[in-house]
Amino acid sequence: MKRSIEDELGRWKVEPLRMPLLIRGARQVGKSFTIEKFGRENFAQTVTVNLELKPTLKDCFRDLDPKKIVRELELALNVQIRPGTTLLFLDEVQFCPEAIASLRYFKELMGDLHVIAAGSLLEFALVDKNISFPVGRVQSIYMRPLSFLEFLKVMEEEALIEFILDFDWSVEIGQAVHERLMELVKIYFFIGGMPGAIAKYQATDSLQDSQNYLMTLINLYRSDMAKYATKTQYRYLQILFDRAPESVGLRFKYAFIDADAKSRDLQTALDHLTWAGLLNPILATSAGGIPLQSQVKSKVQKLLYLDIGMLQTALKVDPLLFFRDDLTLIHSGSLAEQFVGQELIAYANPHDRMQLHFWERAKKDSSAEVDYVLSLGSHVIPIEVKAGPTGKLKSMHVFLEEKQSPFGVRICSSIPKKSPPIMTLPFYLVSQLQRLCSIR
Repeated sequence: MKRSIEDELGRWKVEPLRMPLLIRGARQVGKSFTIEKFGRENFAQTVTVNLELKPTLKDCFRDLDPKKIVRELELALNVQIRPGTTLLFLDEVQFCPEAIASLRYFKELMGDLHVIAAGSLLEFALVDKNISFPVGRVQSIYMRPLSFLEFLKVMEEEALIEFILDFDWSVEIGQAVHERLMELVKIYFFIGGMPGAIAKYQATDSLQDSQNYLMTLINLYRSDMAKYATKTQYRYLQILFDRAPESVGLRFKYAFIDADAKSRDLQTALDHLTWAGLLNPILATSAGGIPLQSQVKSKVQKLLYLDIGMLQTALKVDPLLFFRDDLTLIHSGSLAEQFVGQELIAYANPHDRMQLHFWERAKKDSSAEVDYVLSLGSHVIPIEVKAGPTGKLKSMHVFLEEKQSPFGVRICSSIPKKSPPIMTLPFYLVSQLQRLCSIR
C-alpha cells in the first residue's frame, strides 16, 4: 500500500540537519510495514530491531553511546550497519525505554546514520519509566489509518483521485461520477482505513471478510490493554472502550459510560486510550478567535474513534443501511461525523498531533452546536455534517452571525454547491476543504 507519509519519509532522508525519526500511532495502522517498505526502496539494507519480538536485544542499549549500540547490534544480528546505506529501524521501541533515551545521542554523536523508531504505546513508557523525551533531538511523525484518498489509491482509482485533486468550483460533476464516488465512500464507511481490513477487501472483494477482521482487531485492542494498565485501571479501560462507540457524535458524559464509576477513574482511562491512539477527544471551544485551543472548555468534549470501520463494527450497524440510506442519517449521524473528523485528522500536518474542536453555545432556551470548527487563515470556519438540501443549519447561521465568519461548510451526500454563505461539499471532497475554501 502506498501511504502519503512515505513522501514525508523521503524528505526526511535527504534533510541536511536530519534527526532520528519517531513514528507514532495506534497499533495496526501500518507503521512497521511502511517503514520497512521505505527502507527496501531507499537504502541498500534495512536492519530491523524488534524490541518486543527479540527482548534480548534490549541489552544492546544498556550503554547510551550510539557507536557502542551499533557495534553490539552488528554482533548480535550478524549484520553491518553503515551510515548512508543502512536504515536502522527500532521497532516497538516502547518495550525498551533505554532505546528511546538513546535517540538523542544518535543525533549528537552519529548524526549521519538514518535511524527510525516506531512505537504504539510510547507515552506509557515515557510516563511509567519517567523518561525525559529528547526534545530538539528527535523528530516525531504521527501515522493514522488510511485516508479516503489513500483508500482510492489502493483500489487503483487513479482517475478519480486526479479528479478530486483537480476539482474547483468551475467543474460540473456529472451524476454518474458523483454516484461512483459516493459508492466508494460507502464502502470506505464500512471498511474504514485500517490496512488489514482494506487488504482483506482487496484480496477477497468481501465486505464480510473485512468486518470479521475488524472484529478480531477490536478484540485484540481490548486484550492489549493489559499491557498498559494496572488491574484496577484495566476494568475502566474495558468499560470505556466498549461504551465509547455509542458516545461518538454526542457530548461525552462519564455517567453514560458507567453511572457507578468515579469520574476521575474514567478520566484516567480516557487519557490512556487517547495515548494509545484509540480515542481522540474533540474539545469544545468558544471560537472567539485564533488559536482555538486557547478558548477550550476543558470539561466539555466529544469523542472520535480511531477508525470508522472499527466504529461501525463495534456498533453492529446493518450493512444494508450503507447502501440504502443517506450516510448522514445512519446511527443518528455519528458515522458521518466520524468520517469527517477522521478525514480532517488524516490530512493534517503529520508532525503535529491534530486537535479537533467543536462549538457549543449553552444559553437557556437558545442552545446551538456546530460539529467542527477550523481555523483557516485568519478566520474560524464552522463545519456541519448534515443531510443534503433538506438538512437544517440553524446552529451554523447562529455561529456565522455571532462570530462574523465569512462562510460555513456543510458536508453531506449531495453534489458540491456554492450558495453563500454556505459551501456544500460531498464526503469525497473533505480532503480538498482547505484548498476550496482558500480559492472561494
